[in-house]
Amino acid sequence: MPWISRRFTFEAEALYRARVRGCLLGGALGDALGYPVEFDSLGRIRARHGERGVTGLVPDAAGVVGRISDDTQMTLFSAEGVEQALRRERERGIGGGGPRLVRWAYERWLHTQRVPGPDGGPTAHGYAGPAGGLVAEPWLYARRAPGNACLSGLEQDFVPDTWAELGPPGPVNPDSKGCGAVMRSAPFGLTGTSADTAFRLAAVCAQMTHGHPTGYYAAGALAAVVSHLTDGESVEGAVLRALRLLARHPGHEETSAALGRALDLAAEGDPTAEKVERLGAGWIAEEALAIGVYAALAHADVEQALLLAVNHSGDSDSTGSICGNLLGTRHGDHGLPHAWLRQVEGRARIAALADDFAAESALT
Repeated sequence: MPWISRRFTFEAEALYRARVRGCLLGGALGDALGYPVEFDSLGRIRARHGERGVTGLVPDAAGVVGRISDDTQMTLFSAEGVEQALRRERERGIGGGGPRLVRWAYERWLHTQRVPGPDGGPTAHGYAGPAGGLVAEPWLYARRAPGNACLSGLEQDFVPDTWAELGPPGPVNPDSKGCGAVMRSAPFGLTGTSADTAFRLAAVCAQMTHGHPTGYYAAGALAAVVSHLTDGESVEGAVLRALRLLARHPGHEETSAALGRALDLAAEGDPTAEKVERLGAGWIAEEALAIGVYAALAHADVEQALLLAVNHSGDSDSTGSICGNLLGTRHGDHGLPHAWLRQVEGRARIAALADDFAAESALT
């Protein structure tokens, strides 16, 4: 399966590059906003930070501002794996191997969770595939509350068939629909391929750790929304188109219903943290996706939307990350709040990865 289906004019490539940067940097920013208050109730957030809750980047438990969590870590390794698949397609004319290259990228992430720093790379420990650049980054060697399903799933060497039937539970963690797959899946929507292909590739790669259909459909839906945003669609339009795509797949109902609730809630106006909590806490896939979508729709102002995404009881870094992916893709990196962005851990490396990804996509 080819991962790319178009070439760019100079102007279109510049806009595309800004959207890719915006997606990865926006996700990292939303993650960094939410990470210090992950696990806190809304009441505790307000007690510690005031009635409005978090109003900007705040220190985490170690007193550090701007740290990213496992959400951004895994998203970056997703991007690296997808970029390597694009490069192989361009250099060798070989398509269809994306899931294996993404799987190897996730193994490199798993390596960063096991040792304190770079020590020769995963190939020294029996991993196959390209070593990649991220595994050499010392700042990524940090355990920031990684999901159990991600850790246990990657202990099994399962690479789904790209053309596998969607709908039945996958063999790895078949009952798991935690948000650990959806929160890492935005890069699949950035390749310039069709939204249908982005959906399938994200859903297939999600099954490496999350076998519940809702767990992998939410991942596919995020990739499809990002794909439509990359093409210049509005957030609402992108979600509506992703819903039509979802409806073609058996077992989509939980994911579709959650997205429908997000759209309806945003249409009510008057966004509040209490309304966010009507969508859930974000620990499971469809709730995290719905909260990220609701926040991105509810506020025209990017800063306010990101703050809405993290000020709630639950998985604030995941919902903030998803919201940031969406808004960054929609507005490009220039539309993100730069005073906040300058404080985000690894910002320069994330931007460089985004530029490499965009350049490879434009060449393929």
